[in-house]
Amino acid sequence: MAIDLGKEGMEAGKGGPFGCVIVKDGKVIGKGCNNVLKTNDPTAHAEVVAIREACKTLGNFQLDNCEIYASCEPCPMCLGAIFWARPARVFYAGTKEDAADAGFDDEFIYREIELNPSDRKIPMLTMMREEAQKVFEIWKNLEDKTLY
Repeated sequence: MAIDLGKEGMEAGKGGPFGCVIVKDGKVIGKGCNNVLKTNDPTAHAEVVAIREACKTLGNFQLDNCEIYASCEPCPMCLGAIFWARPARVFYAGTKEDAADAGFDDEFIYREIELNPSDRKIPMLTMMREEAQKVFEIWKNLEDKTLY
């Protein structure tokens, strides 16, 4: 189903050939295809679209006891979203090498993550850290916060 979603989305001009289905207790609760081109949203990858729909369906920001089925190994952004959503497991068809061979090479992102933030191709510089730490202190002391 995930592979078919990716193909259908690609043929409809929505984006790359990627699809994703999320299942809980044998029932599809979220699905999506890459919508980057349709929405002009670089975060509209199939997994992110499916996670958003599944979380809305569940009324929860976590995918406890869910399985994710993706047409391809998740990219770094989708991998981060998956870890935040905390599903039980992920199944994928194509590999990141297959995606790179088709022109979707995320290897540079993996390399950039390893660099010091100021040395990345898009330099990332720290500023106003003390002010930010004050807000973190408030968060740490909240008694009624929801951890995620």
